[in-house]
Amino acid sequence: MFLNAKKLSFLGLLLACAVLMVILSGLLEFNTLFLLAGASFGVGIAIRECGLRFGFGFYIASIFLSFFLAPNKFYCITFAAMGFYLVAAEFIYHKLSYVKWDMGKRLLILWVIKFLIFNIMFIPTLIFLPKLFYQGEMNTLLLAASIFIGQISLLVYDKAYSYFQKFIWGKIRGKLHL
Repeated sequence: MFLNAKKLSFLGLLLACAVLMVILSGLLEFNTLFLLAGASFGVGIAIRECGLRFGFGFYIASIFLSFFLAPNKFYCITFAAMGFYLVAAEFIYHKLSYVKWDMGKRLLILWVIKFLIFNIMFIPTLIFLPKLFYQGEMNTLLLAASIFIGQISLLVYDKAYSYFQKFIWGKIRGKLHL
């Protein structure tokens, strides 16, 4: 499957915007997570507009360009993790759309898999690299609180992504005629 010139140029502009947001997250410290989430939403847009294969290529290209251009490499790793979560979630959603179950069962399985994907990335990082999250000494109570806060962050991030795709990108997409 080939991309037409309109979609290819759209992906190029979207890539520039995503990388710019990663770069700005290192320069504007007060908006770091907001800008990184916005950049990762670009990965979801690429997947929904051009399919899983080209969306994954967009994800890889955005990681490489971010590592070359962004001043803070830690933010590139955070962006890569957020983008990977969206790639995996969109892949699972796409595969579950072929299953002949009712919608409630599919959504439950989707959320369980999203929860597993996030925790497979988050909990080992929290246990083996605690200095990435907290500069002091990590005790058991702080570890449990961090895991709980991570789960809440997952829900907020996923709901923000769903809202963005449905309402904000839905309005913009209609004006672009993609």
